[in-house]
Amino acid sequence: MRWLVDGVYLVVVLLTMPIWLFRMIRTGKIRTDWPARFGRVGDTARRGDSQRPRVLLHAVSVGEVNAIRGLVATLDARGIDVVIATTTDTGTQRARSLFQQRHHVVRFPFDFSWMISRFLGRLRPDLVVLVELEVWPNFLGACNRGSIPVLVINGRLTARSRRRYGIIGPLVHGTFRKLAWVGAQDEQYAGRFRELGVRPDRLEIVGNMKWDNARCAEGVDGSASLRSELGIDPDRPLVVAGSTAPGEHELVRDALPPGCQLLCVPRKPEWFDEAAAALPGCTRRSTGQRGSSADYFLLDTIGELSQAYDLADVAIVGRSFIDLHGSDVTEPIGLGVATVVGPQVEDFRLMVDALVAGGGLRQVTREALSSVVSELLGDEQLRQEMARRGRAVILQQQGATTAYADRIMSMVESASQ
Repeated sequence: MRWLVDGVYLVVVLLTMPIWLFRMIRTGKIRTDWPARFGRVGDTARRGDSQRPRVLLHAVSVGEVNAIRGLVATLDARGIDVVIATTTDTGTQRARSLFQQRHHVVRFPFDFSWMISRFLGRLRPDLVVLVELEVWPNFLGACNRGSIPVLVINGRLTARSRRRYGIIGPLVHGTFRKLAWVGAQDEQYAGRFRELGVRPDRLEIVGNMKWDNARCAEGVDGSASLRSELGIDPDRPLVVAGSTAPGEHELVRDALPPGCQLLCVPRKPEWFDEAAAALPGCTRRSTGQRGSSADYFLLDTIGELSQAYDLADVAIVGRSFIDLHGSDVTEPIGLGVATVVGPQVEDFRLMVDALVAGGGLRQVTREALSSVVSELLGDEQLRQEMARRGRAVILQQQGATTAYADRIMSMVESASQ
């Protein structure tokens, strides 16, 4: 079966090469770590003679990497050798900034059988944990042949992902049946995992770890220096638009009331220049030089979003006013910031619904954004009440990280017997 899968992959790669190669060249992603994507692992990450159980924790991109912060710390404290695997360039950068001092960070390879064999042969994990989804046939097959249990934690399977997996039905069902356990965020996601072949006795509803990473605290280290270095005026209101995408930079710019400052934080590096063009005269964090505009600032770096949100009077969470399915809204709310999100939040629907119902988040259309931002900036008491309600919802929902850590420890113990 693995050779059949390899053959299908090869045909798809060859047929789509003009498309993906052009995109990679245009965005600069052609300069990625190709040896690692082909399954090569540095000598420092190769498993030696250590008796500590090793868990390979796969987090695809920035959102998943941020979600596992508490989990990695918990497993480390319990004596687990954690190796973090990432897929995207930005996810790798974020993982290295968070974990590299104590843990190995590696790139997850393409799902060709020989690349997977090389990857697993070097790392030799006792257990593999997939964050949210990322179920690949050859990878699951190799783990199954090597008697390496594979878990999914924080399991999330959207309707569009369910439809895509359904296209290759029998292959998907066989792959999902190999999973040793799935912890789903909610019943809707759990139902979709069952439909794709996960055995009911290996499926539980545990909750969403992203609630646990929302720090309900005052202040973030580095926010004051960020304000000073960018030249943001502390005496004028500031809107922070985080995780924005093309099409939203102009939207939030035009939604600003007079006299307000805007700090824009695009989700991906390839969107930085486009955001700069939409904010004429902006001060760019990467250059260290003040721009000609006193109102526009661009955070074109990775890893400083929390510091940016900590400065905000109002936060706008991006990828939600266009069809990119939303972003995590809990970070600014946990920091006590009145937060606004758009209507297109499929990937975070339950989280957004809970916060809106609890009065801790405003969800608005593109047309209503300007009036809502003006309303919030003009009413400090309303902003404080939103933050209080939002934090209450977050605290009520927390606890999934500990539950997932307990399950992983139980599986590690079973695997070692």
